[in-house]
Amino acid sequence: MKLFSATIMLTALFFTFSAKAQTELDSLSTVKIDTTSTKGTSFEKGKEYILGSISVTGLKKFSEETVRVFTGLRNGQPIKLPGDKLTSAIKKLYESKQFSNVDVYLARLDGNTVYLQFDVLELPQLNNITIAGIKKGKAKELQKDAELKKGAMVTDNLIVTTKNYFTKKYTDKGFLKTKVNLDVKKDTSDINIVNMAIFIDKGKKIKIKDINFVGNKALSGKNLRKAMKNTKQKLLGRFWKGSKYIEEDFQEDLESILDKYSRLGYRDARILSDKISWNDDNTINIDIELEEGRQYRFAEILFVGNKEYTAEQLQLYLKIEKGDVYNGAVLEERVKGDGSPTSQDISTLYQDNGFLFSSVNAVETKVENDSITVEIRIREDEKARIKKVTVSGNEKTNDHVLFRELRVKPGDLFSRSAIIRSIREIGQLGFFDSNVSPDVIPDYQNKTTDIDFSVVEKGGSQIELQGGYGGGSFIGTLGLSFNNFSIKNIFNKEAYKPLPMGDGQTLSLRLQTSRTYNTYSFSFTEPWLGGKKPKSLSFSVYSSNQYQLDYTTYDVDKSKSLGIIGASVGLGQRLKWPDDFFQLSQSISYQALKSNNYNFGLAGLNLNNGTLNNLSYNISLSRNSAGPSLIFPTYGSEFTVGAKATFPYSLLNNKDYNDSDLDAVDKYKWLEYYKLNFKGKWYTAFTDKLVLMTNAEAGYLGSYNSELGATPVERYFVGGDGIAAYQLDGRETVGLRGYENSGLSSNYGGTIYNKFQLELRYSITDAPSASIYTLGFLEAGNSYDNFDEFNPFDLKRSAGVGVRIFMPAFGLLGIDFAHGFDPLPGQTTKSGWQTHFIIGKQF
Repeated sequence: MKLFSATIMLTALFFTFSAKAQTELDSLSTVKIDTTSTKGTSFEKGKEYILGSISVTGLKKFSEETVRVFTGLRNGQPIKLPGDKLTSAIKKLYESKQFSNVDVYLARLDGNTVYLQFDVLELPQLNNITIAGIKKGKAKELQKDAELKKGAMVTDNLIVTTKNYFTKKYTDKGFLKTKVNLDVKKDTSDINIVNMAIFIDKGKKIKIKDINFVGNKALSGKNLRKAMKNTKQKLLGRFWKGSKYIEEDFQEDLESILDKYSRLGYRDARILSDKISWNDDNTINIDIELEEGRQYRFAEILFVGNKEYTAEQLQLYLKIEKGDVYNGAVLEERVKGDGSPTSQDISTLYQDNGFLFSSVNAVETKVENDSITVEIRIREDEKARIKKVTVSGNEKTNDHVLFRELRVKPGDLFSRSAIIRSIREIGQLGFFDSNVSPDVIPDYQNKTTDIDFSVVEKGGSQIELQGGYGGGSFIGTLGLSFNNFSIKNIFNKEAYKPLPMGDGQTLSLRLQTSRTYNTYSFSFTEPWLGGKKPKSLSFSVYSSNQYQLDYTTYDVDKSKSLGIIGASVGLGQRLKWPDDFFQLSQSISYQALKSNNYNFGLAGLNLNNGTLNNLSYNISLSRNSAGPSLIFPTYGSEFTVGAKATFPYSLLNNKDYNDSDLDAVDKYKWLEYYKLNFKGKWYTAFTDKLVLMTNAEAGYLGSYNSELGATPVERYFVGGDGIAAYQLDGRETVGLRGYENSGLSSNYGGTIYNKFQLELRYSITDAPSASIYTLGFLEAGNSYDNFDEFNPFDLKRSAGVGVRIFMPAFGLLGIDFAHGFDPLPGQTTKSGWQTHFIIGKQF
């Protein structure tokens, strides 16, 4: 090859950077130069030269200066031929993904100065992309998913990966005969650009007709097919799972088959072969040949190295006896744990009692015939104590708010369960993302550990926008809820960013209005009164006006009204017995209900101008172990048993309540009643994203005096979305989707209700900015006016699906589509489909 005039003929030094480039570079020792021009001169391998300049050939779009910048080489720098700097320069050109080939020539040698020539082949750029054979909208979506963009450099790898991506996209959907043709042609409208045409023939969806097994004796084909969670054969009526073949899922199912055998003692079971055969009706069969081997059982189970706990104590956690069918998976779970926060296993037993540096392993020591002897080998080591506890990531929340919730303290013995409990308590605050990350930093030499709880803060305040439709009118709520307030800094101007925050207190201002009523309220809660013990103090003041509603026409008569002014103060105490998940709460409240010809609708009760007084005492015992997230709990339970009561005035005042001349205002001057309530929720996780919530609740409003009867306030209203109307007459709104709001109760409320619920939830995301989950539910419940009507089996049923989105600034947003299977009271046709919008905090 001639690089210069005929007077200087050079023998080229050729470098090609490829998988064998380095080997080729290392093998070159000398560059020979034509002796007619430079007699006696030789190029020596490994000698350091000075780089004179770089020239570049083969360019179409790029400039020589651009290529020089890519190489990282500069004139005047020392360089060896071959050497690391030149190798690195070639590598950088390839890594720029702009060139398909790079050759390097020694252009000239002038004493101790070398001049190099880089001959490059630029990759063509992608200009126009067309995808045919599928819908235009789908083509755009696929092109975006494949990251196939105009201006991309077209390499062989790009062509292969693009074809494979489109093929797999459709074969994963069951189109096993998908064909993808990809054609790249030069575009003459510009320099070094190409157009790409893609044609996709997805063919027909291929279904699995039969899954057959050969060699199975202990398990039937039906049981083995059940073990395959992803790959299913055709079955009429099964709409929730298609019968398609996906290679990755199929391989996972083969592992599931072996796991099923393993759990039944067939530890030697193996898949001999798996084949796919085609049928004439364009379906496939899958034939799986397996070898079961023999079934094993546990022989002796020996504990070795245990000093802290006896073999009998450890056996309570292992729960495996001699002669039991050998189950390696269960053995591992009982020794190492199942990964859940509530796991009961030997390793957790040790780690809950300070043995951070312990190890527990199950080892098969002897296999004889069909019996396996297992040793549980334990290295206890010394107990570890916690040296330092820190929190990080809390920019707004003060440290003491977090520290008071932690169950790990410096000086305590290390405890895994205490760390898990701390994660749960932090999540229940509602100020942080549920993914709290504790970093355990062990010091083996000193037998101590540091623990840092890393949190991600989310908004502690909410603008509450709540809306719904009920009682013939739209119900709207506007509220400000500051869930991480700091009352002590309320007069500190520097703390307003925009409000004083960080002490974990709750301050709420609320306005709710509809055609029939309006309410105003203010409340404040201090969760740690005094800052040292978990005793809460709360108080609230409120005012309400509600107007007479004709339930037959839904007309509102504002000349007839009920005004309510009230206040309450409460104390809460976290208990230590039976465990510290229990909370005892007590409160005293007073309401003045001023009537202006307001008709309660009970036995013709019509109150003229007068005031009713409602002085009550409320006590509740609750236990809440659900966690770790407040929004999407995955384990634990919540239950509350409560009672609310007034003084039994009628039993002591000697009034004759059967006297027809007794004025209604005088009759109900001091309201009297007692209420009993129960609510319970249980959370069962199938995976970390799929959780079943089970709910049961009931309430009863009773009276002390049969002559006086049930109070006209404090009643239950069942049906609908469950959004509390916040009318301050003590009413309780109980949601039962699939029916109109309050539609299952009489016009003025029931005195008894019960409700049962199953709700399957699936988490889509739990990011700090928004938590989103979908749900499907079954519900049943009813409302009753008295015990004569009460029938716990006379339930109104419904089912449906929905979605929830929780954003820290706005609370919970959601929508439910529910079908009521039964008619409303007084009607003969079933409720049918109802749509419920949820705007506001409701878990």
